Amino acid sequence: MKDIRTLSLDQLKEYFVSLGEKPFRAKQVYDWLWSKNLHSIDEMTNLSKPLRERIAEEYTINPVSVDQLQKSTDGTIKNGVKLHDGLMVESVLIPTETRTTACVSSQVGCSLNCEFCATARLKRMRNLEVAEIVDQVALIDSQSRMYFERPLTNIVFMGMGEPMMNYKNVVEAIRKITQPEGLGMSPRRITVSTSGIPKMIKMLADDDLRVKLALSLHSAIESKRNEIMPFSDKFPLTDIMEALQYWYKKTGSVITFEYCVWKNINDKDEDIKALIKYCKQVPSKVNLIQYNPIGDGKYDQCNKQAEENYVRQLEASGITVMIRKSRGGDIDAACGQLANKATD
Repeated sequence: MKDIRTLSLDQLKEYFVSLGEKPFRAKQVYDWLWSKNLHSIDEMTNLSKPLRERIAEEYTINPVSVDQLQKSTDGTIKNGVKLHDGLMVESVLIPTETRTTACVSSQVGCSLNCEFCATARLKRMRNLEVAEIVDQVALIDSQSRMYFERPLTNIVFMGMGEPMMNYKNVVEAIRKITQPEGLGMSPRRITVSTSGIPKMIKMLADDDLRVKLALSLHSAIESKRNEIMPFSDKFPLTDIMEALQYWYKKTGSVITFEYCVWKNINDKDEDIKALIKYCKQVPSKVNLIQYNPIGDGKYDQCNKQAEENYVRQLEASGITVMIRKSRGGDIDAACGQLANKATD
C-alpha cells in the first residue's frame, strides 16, 4: 500500500472529501504525521475508529527503525537506520555542551566518487523519500531528549549521499522540518552540504529556504581537486564560485568551506595560497576537518604543523577558520566514515 505521507495537505483534503468527510480532517491527519511524527493510523485518536479503519484499507505508514545503535566514548551516537524495503542508511547524533546536531543521510549509498570517503564506495541504491529524511531528524530529536535531556538544536545534511542529487525530496523534507505544522525547527539551524553542483546551488538560493550552505572543497587547485573528487571535473571551480556568488547575492548567507588537510596531498603553502585566493571571492569561512581514515592508506591526517600553518595564514588574510574536531571515530561515525559497517 502507498505511504499516506506521500500525500500533500491538498491531496489529503481531496481524499477526505471523496470519503464524505469534512476537509478539516486532512489538517488533523497532517498534524499527526508531520508535527507529532506518528507512525500508526490507529493511534490518530481524534478520528473515529471506522474512519481510521477505512484509511488503513488504502494507506500505510512506513517509518524508519533503528536496526543498530552504537555509542562513542565521546557521546556521539550512530544509528544504523533500516528502511521499509530493508535497505540501510546511517545517521549520527553529535552532542556538545551547548547543542546536539543531527547528521542525516539523503541517499542510500552515494552518487559521487570522492576518493577519501567510505560512503562513496557504496553503490547508490536509491534516493531517500521525504518521510525517511524527516524520520531521521525526529528519531535523533527523541534520542537527544532521552540521552541529553534537551531537544535537537541543529541539522546537517552531511550523512550518506549528495543532497543536491536528491534535491526535490531534500527541499520538501526541509520544509516539513521547519514549518509550524511540521517539526517547527529554525531553518537557520540547518546546513546543506554539497560537493559542488552549480546549477543546484543556484536553485537552492532561488527556493529561499533560509538554510546555510557548506561546500566540500578540499582543494582550490583544479587539477588536485579533480584527483581527490573525480566527478568534479564536470564542475570547474570557476563555475562553482559563480554559483556561490549567486547564492550570497540572493541569500546574504556566508558560505562554509569544508576542508580536510591530508599529508603529502594538500598540505603545502601553494595549497593554502590557492584556498585564500578562492575564499576572497565570496564571503566565506573555513572549517578545517580532522580526517578520519577509511583504511586505504592513501589519505592520512596531516601533521599538527601543517594544520597550524593553514590556520595562521588564513587568519592573517582575514578569513575566519575553525578546526572541527573529529567525533565518533571509534564507531566509524565521523566525517567520511559512514558505510553501513555496523550492519555488515
